[in-house]
Formats: sequence, structure tokens, C-alpha cells
Amino acid sequence: MADGSRRDWAHPALTSTGQLEATPSNLIILAARSHSFAQLASAIDLGFARWDLAHLHLFTMFDATHVSPLDWWDGEAPDGTVDGHVTKLSRLQADEQFAYVFDMGDDWAHLCTVAERRIDPLEELGEVPDRPVPY
Repeated sequence: MADGSRRDWAHPALTSTGQLEATPSNLIILAARSHSFAQLASAIDLGFARWDLAHLHLFTMFDATHVSPLDWWDGEAPDGTVDGHVTKLSRLQADEQFAYVFDMGDDWAHLCTVAERRIDPLEELGEVPDRPVPY
């Protein structure tokens, strides 16, 4: 069963500031407000064809809140980090920007912007996916 109603979907537009020129500079992810930040991270990594997924990742919100799967940090997550497995994308507003960093050593950084309009995934994709998807 799909996660999120059809009218609950938005698409954060992700702009890479990473180091590898072969990756696309822009990536659109379709995601529902009911999806988690951990699910969004997986979609971003899939969209950029990352193969070594054993690295930490971290979202930083405009208010400086950090979001990341806490179980990955072995108790050493940055102070105030909220769990990316349970924190939902519903906390985001249209046009809000936030950062995503994959691999804390290499700092593959992305500036993410939530699109102004919501979309209907059935119209765009022909289905309602159960997780965020690169588009």
C-alpha cells in the first residue's frame, strides 16, 4: 500500500554542490509528507547512484536542527539531533531550504528546496510509490 495520500505529495528539488562532475547537478525527488527523512536520504542517494551506502548522513534544517538516524551514530550524534527514522517530511514548508550531507568525511553536500506546489504522483508517475523516488 502506498504511503501518503495522493494530495499529500511534494517534490523537494535537490541541487548538488558535491565534488563529482559526473553526477547530475539537479535532482527532483517526489516524496509524501508522511515519509521520513531516512527514506528521503535513501532516495537522494539512489538518484545520485551512490553505491557505498555505509556512510553517515545528516540533514540540517534552516533552524539548525539536525536530522539523522540516531542508531547509526553509536551515541555520538551532534547535540539536539532528531531521529531521521521517525521524523517526517511534514515538518517542511513550501520553499523551505535545508542541507543534506552524505559521507561526513567527504562532505557530499546538497542544498534542498521544497517545491512550492504539490503534485499528484498518479498523474506524474502513473502510481503512488510507497517511498520517495527520484524523478
